[in-house]
Amino acid sequence: MRWTKYVAVGDSFTEGMDDRLPDGTYRGWADLVAGALKVKYANLAIRGRLFDGVVTEQVAPALALKPDLISFAAGGNDVLRRQCDPPTLMTRYDKVIQDLRSSGADVLVFRFADVMARLPGTKMIAPRVIFLNQAVGETAERHGALLVDLWADEEYANPAMWSTDRLHMSAFGHRRTAAHVLTTLGVDPDPDWWSVPPWPKAKSWPAARAADAVWAGKHLAPWIKRRLTGRSSGDGISAKRPAFD
Repeated sequence: MRWTKYVAVGDSFTEGMDDRLPDGTYRGWADLVAGALKVKYANLAIRGRLFDGVVTEQVAPALALKPDLISFAAGGNDVLRRQCDPPTLMTRYDKVIQDLRSSGADVLVFRFADVMARLPGTKMIAPRVIFLNQAVGETAERHGALLVDLWADEEYANPAMWSTDRLHMSAFGHRRTAAHVLTTLGVDPDPDWWSVPPWPKAKSWPAARAADAVWAGKHLAPWIKRRLTGRSSGDGISAKRPAFD
């Protein structure tokens, strides 16, 4: 196995939300990958970060650690903002991946899984996600990055792969993502990580609308309030593993 030092860069996807451990902290796919690879590991990801925040706060510290493996996943929060300009965003993305690859490290990039079936705003957001996923593949090919294609995996359509907020992955989703990453790296994952739970039983129309109302009050309304007040879910949060163990 050729990697000895792995640094994970990104937002809540890489931080590990919502794969919660008994002590209340988050594990997530990156922790699982690092454990399987048995490497020195740092995770600089912070929930709520937009692309520019990820780049400004995390890329230089990541490179300073001189890893031979870097994962970079950012832009998912940007596409949820009305003012997002996907072509401009992905031009910046391409430059970041070029810089990371210039360090000599192997770089993992991601086509995001489809979350839009469970969220509002599909008409605005879905085309952006499709554009980003296409551009990520082109960037990976251009710079020799390793592409983890979650978009192509239909099992992520199962609601049980996602947490109650409908945006972050459940423990099942994180395990399957770790399996995808390891497979991309040419490493056999724990077979159990591919396991997918049964689809939840379909709700009646009234029950589904009641569940939507609960979700909107608990998750959507606080998200909108943060947007209106210029706050982020990551305010006051620091990286869970800022340096190698």
